[in-house]
Amino acid sequence: MKKQAFKAALPYTLPICFGFLFLGMSYGFLMHSKGFPFVYPLFMSLFIFAGSMEFVTVNLLLSAFHPLSAFLLALMVNARHLFYGISMLDKYKNCGPKKFYLIYGMCDESFSINCAVTPPPEIDRGWFMFFVTLLNHIYWVSGATLGALLGYVIHFDTTGIEFVMTALFVVMLVGQWEEADDHRPALTGIVCSLVCLLLFGGDRFMLPAMALIVLCFSLGRHKIARKEKEEARS
Repeated sequence: MKKQAFKAALPYTLPICFGFLFLGMSYGFLMHSKGFPFVYPLFMSLFIFAGSMEFVTVNLLLSAFHPLSAFLLALMVNARHLFYGISMLDKYKNCGPKKFYLIYGMCDESFSINCAVTPPPEIDRGWFMFFVTLLNHIYWVSGATLGALLGYVIHFDTTGIEFVMTALFVVMLVGQWEEADDHRPALTGIVCSLVCLLLFGGDRFMLPAMALIVLCFSLGRHKIARKEKEEARS
């Protein structure tokens, strides 16, 4: 049963493998360039397992320690996982002890596969989701550790390597803009970020921008739900 679930999960994770290895290596190189030994990206990728937050954590480790700001930043950067978790409650319900790892290891890519893919009837869904999550976790940890180790033997100018996450999000934004018919979510994020950038400056705009974006989406969702109820009544 486990072997069948692993074979079923593997093909869905292979495209993610290449992306995770590249981004993970970039993160490992970045950590090495900042003077951290390879054990830092190894354990950070193993226990944090949130790519964007791990890149942000590099600067947090090098700056003055502000626990409240670090907590709020981590919450805002990964706030989307609150909605991921709610939507996966039913799917994780009968997974037994595996549920705890599925909750811990859920990332954007694992969520997308586990939410959209229905394994064949003969394959246990719990084990299928477990191996999707585990494989993606392994890919990310391997990439980050490999990048840090290669940093010891490959020497090059790493100036600007931290821009890799910014470039990734720009590519994702362009892709979603081309695919989506409704551009309001993307425009909301851009406008909120620009407003907070002008009000708070480049060093302090991130937290207010994330909070404002979450607030706008929450209010917008309530309006949409209210409109749907009114249309249903009519």
